[in-house]
Amino acid sequence: MTTMSTLPDAEPTALADSDKVLANLHLAVPGVTRTFDVHDPATGQTIAQVPDFDAHQALDAVARADEAGRSWAATTTRHRADILRAWYDLIISNADMIALLITREMGKPLAEARAEITYGADFVRWYAEEAVRPAGNLRDAPTGGARLLTRRAPVGLSVLITPWNFPLAMATRKIAPALAAGCPVVIKPAPNTPLTTIFAVQLALAAGVPEDLVQVVTTTEAPAFSTAVLADPRVRKVSFTGSTGVGKVLLRLAADNVLKSSMELGGNAPLLVFDDADLERAVDGAFAAKMRNGGQSCIAANRIFVQDGIADAFVEALTDRLAALKVGNGLAPGVGLGPVIDHNAVTKLAGLVEDATHRGAHLLTGGAAPSHAGSFFEPTLLDHVPADAALARTEIFGPVAAIQRFSHQDEAIARANDTEFGLAGYVFTENLDRAFNVADQLATGLVGINQGVPSNAAAPFGGVKQSGLGREGSSEGLEEYEEIRYYNLALRPTS
Repeated sequence: MTTMSTLPDAEPTALADSDKVLANLHLAVPGVTRTFDVHDPATGQTIAQVPDFDAHQALDAVARADEAGRSWAATTTRHRADILRAWYDLIISNADMIALLITREMGKPLAEARAEITYGADFVRWYAEEAVRPAGNLRDAPTGGARLLTRRAPVGLSVLITPWNFPLAMATRKIAPALAAGCPVVIKPAPNTPLTTIFAVQLALAAGVPEDLVQVVTTTEAPAFSTAVLADPRVRKVSFTGSTGVGKVLLRLAADNVLKSSMELGGNAPLLVFDDADLERAVDGAFAAKMRNGGQSCIAANRIFVQDGIADAFVEALTDRLAALKVGNGLAPGVGLGPVIDHNAVTKLAGLVEDATHRGAHLLTGGAAPSHAGSFFEPTLLDHVPADAALARTEIFGPVAAIQRFSHQDEAIARANDTEFGLAGYVFTENLDRAFNVADQLATGLVGINQGVPSNAAAPFGGVKQSGLGREGSSEGLEEYEEIRYYNLALRPTS
């Protein structure tokens, strides 16, 4: 059991530096007088107050973005690309400041915050490059007499709704392709973590993004925001990352205006370890897939299926890795696991562990909330988790590894696919045929093969089934903010 004395607090210099960053943020918005508090999950303390928009003020932001977007859509792709590249450079040069912000408002250790900055900035760089390569086509009509031309045009004003777990990367993954395509943006960050988005957009303005083109709307009234904004005829696109339940509500709202929609929703990722896997490689990959961001990731390994022949050795090694994690404030040196996002998350995790052990799961390490200020939960591993336990059916979203064992490949695939979700999956094997055969049979949008962190700005990210619609990243991510225009050019017959 982790005790209060073993949880390190923030290193004083890092804490002082983060306070300076917070003090220099431009948070006030003219005309918005209400505010709400942003808390540090490692301490529970208020670290900032941000504007709390109501629905009418959100519509004002829509109007400003729409007005600015008209001229932006007419700019050259090279102009947009140059500005995006300048934004990328500013993110990189301000990486230390952004990392401090991420850790203070979200809780992840500084090393992970810096990794998020690299990942998030890559989307800006990628779309700076993609902006100058818009898709198009020219072909002859099969019947003759005409040339058929297609080109891409910006879809229009885009409403972007981002989660709290990757406050920079989830913002840049949406803003960058929207701007590259020529679209204005209204972005609503999660109320837990609005500060990183606010700062990132301020850097975008410094890079040359026109005033008013990207509107940050911070609010505690998410339903009112969505209802009002998605009903506005100026809005033509909605992109959301979050729970499947909220995604379904947004899709219903989007239907009334027939909005182009991208939904990156819940996950229940299976991770399959076969007997022929390299043990060290499998443990490293499973540790990364489970514990990245403290397990608070939509592609986190939620159900870890391990074949009988390797199971004992795998479980022992992964248990040792989790038990060795240093837990504490993300601003403290050497910390590998920070807090979860809030006390509701702690309560949920404790309930999942209690239910699993009550049903017969073996608790091998962790399993409780340390006695400490803030919202911490111990790194936890349970073996022999029964299929009817909530851990086996619920998106865990925390540092709890749930092991189930299997005998045969077909059994593992069937259990992996026995869910309404289909975002990510993982396969660990040294057999190339098995790797692709199993990956092909997993009903997921992406698969990590001997790889625990499959996300990449150059790859299309998204799910199937109730894990979502559309893709983010790669060239497909740009297409989500474009419409296809088709021209039929008649040819005069020649004599």
